[in-house]
Amino acid sequence: MATQKLYAGAKLRETRLKLGLTQKDFAAKLGVSLPYLNQMENNNRPVSTAVVLALAQEFGFDVTELSTGDSERLFADMREALADPVFGDDPPPLADLRLTASNAPALARAFLELHRAYRQSHERLASLDEALGREDARLQPSPWEEVRDFFHYCDNYIDALDRAAERSAAEAQPGPGIDALAETELRNRGITLRLADTEALRRFDPATQTLTLSARAAPETRRFQILMQLALMTQAKLLEATLDLARFQSDEARAIAKIGLANYFAGAMLMPYGAFLRAARDTRHDLERLANGFGASIEQVAHRLSTLQRPGAKGVPFFFVRVDQAGTITKRHSATRLQFARFGGACPLWNVHRAFETPGRFLRQLAETPDGVRYISLAVDVSKPGGSFGAPVRRYAIALGCEIAHADALVYADDLDVTNAKAFEPIGISCRICERTDCHQRSVPPLERRLRVEAHGRGVLPYEVI
Repeated sequence: MATQKLYAGAKLRETRLKLGLTQKDFAAKLGVSLPYLNQMENNNRPVSTAVVLALAQEFGFDVTELSTGDSERLFADMREALADPVFGDDPPPLADLRLTASNAPALARAFLELHRAYRQSHERLASLDEALGREDARLQPSPWEEVRDFFHYCDNYIDALDRAAERSAAEAQPGPGIDALAETELRNRGITLRLADTEALRRFDPATQTLTLSARAAPETRRFQILMQLALMTQAKLLEATLDLARFQSDEARAIAKIGLANYFAGAMLMPYGAFLRAARDTRHDLERLANGFGASIEQVAHRLSTLQRPGAKGVPFFFVRVDQAGTITKRHSATRLQFARFGGACPLWNVHRAFETPGRFLRQLAETPDGVRYISLAVDVSKPGGSFGAPVRRYAIALGCEIAHADALVYADDLDVTNAKAFEPIGISCRICERTDCHQRSVPPLERRLRVEAHGRGVLPYEVI
């Protein structure tokens, strides 16, 4: 039976360094040439029997420590860690993992410890953030939060609905051309469409089979509301099947999710996946050109861009968020590593808040989060007039962005110096879980950090984070 070759370069190198010997001196004591020792330390050659005996005789080395068991365990642990979705869909080759485990075990252990700390911190901070957002952390999430998390963990992409919407829109030209298709579908079902001077955007009366839309609403809003009503009528079985799979904990959550799924269908029919993805790439994600081409609003386009996560045909992974004037997040989704605060407002240094100050303008920002990841963020206000004098105006701002690696795909990145580290503004997630100690806009101290308070002086903040 052939004996197994022993590759233990890392252990050999570790032993030499502990003894404080150069490769030349170590080779001389082992009775081998310098090139031979170098090859053994780099696992290009197995450790010979003569070298094993020399280690035992010259240095009293326990040869059992040369076992390959550690490298195999490190290899298995690294393979398991890299299955974490945070590393994406393109893990390193297994051969690279074996080389790292064999040749650089200290690096492998550091990687595993870092990943372990990341998971523990992520879970602990998420629990603390969630607990602070509720009076009793043991309570079930609210129906609204449950539905929001459902879409978040689906990557904001529902494949069956998306493909059904794409098939439904296949007969129409993108944009306003879909109006004729929608109105024909309504007539075929015996439904009368009418406009009325009313604040309610949409009202369907089953008794009279009448769908009433607000004449005050913008054309793209009315278009979206028609498609949303069609989804409820034509896709009832698909909607219910999706809801069954989601297993919501309350009837309220299921009802909210049904509206959300119908809205998803409307957006996917107005902006069919394949055509929209091609147009997004061709225009380099110019929101205004996409809105004009598909007869949609800027907010609808930005939201749709964040859903382009179809397996095998993914678009740029975007984050999308909508905030009100108080800074409260009313819509959120991220296909990037950037995650939003589950409770409370977003970081005040983020450009989405400044959009209220410059209505009608697109604001660009290069930003860096505490984990060192860099992003390009686009923000704009999306105020919604009430349609009459004295009617309240709903004011929101939206932000759309991606990691800086995708900047070339965005027209908004043109003329920005993405290679200059000083051009990136520091932003966080929420003050409670942001580790930055020098932020001049911090509202509350970070969790799990001690404070020093000086009675006879103060800086920008009345305390110092230590």
